[in-house]
Amino acid sequence: MLSYNKSLKQFSRNLRKNMTDAEILLWSRIRRKQLKGLQFYRQKTIGNYIVDFYCPKSKLVIEVDGGQHYSAEGKDKDHIRDDHMKKNGILVLRFSDRDVLKRINTVIEKIWREL
Repeated sequence: MLSYNKSLKQFSRNLRKNMTDAEILLWSRIRRKQLKGLQFYRQKTIGNYIVDFYCPKSKLVIEVDGGQHYSAEGKDKDHIRDDHMKKNGILVLRFSDRDVLKRINTVIEKIWREL
């Protein structure tokens, strides 16, 4: 079981209640074990981070990135976060919110291949 920062629990709940359109669309396609019968969790706390979606059996994190992730600061933070996940044996897949909204089937195919 992965450790997590308990102080992020309420923030994680708030994020689940206020998902972006892209997150809602992706969630509708991966929830309820729709992909290979595997369970995903949304806005899951891992360490000091909250990831968009996490599949514990596959040790797979899926991130849906909005514009803030493409700034220099955003890229640096994502790199540090991805390194933390990698050290815990977790693969991170990143998709832009635009890709999720406009090419959901391609996104699902990429996730399917990683599972």
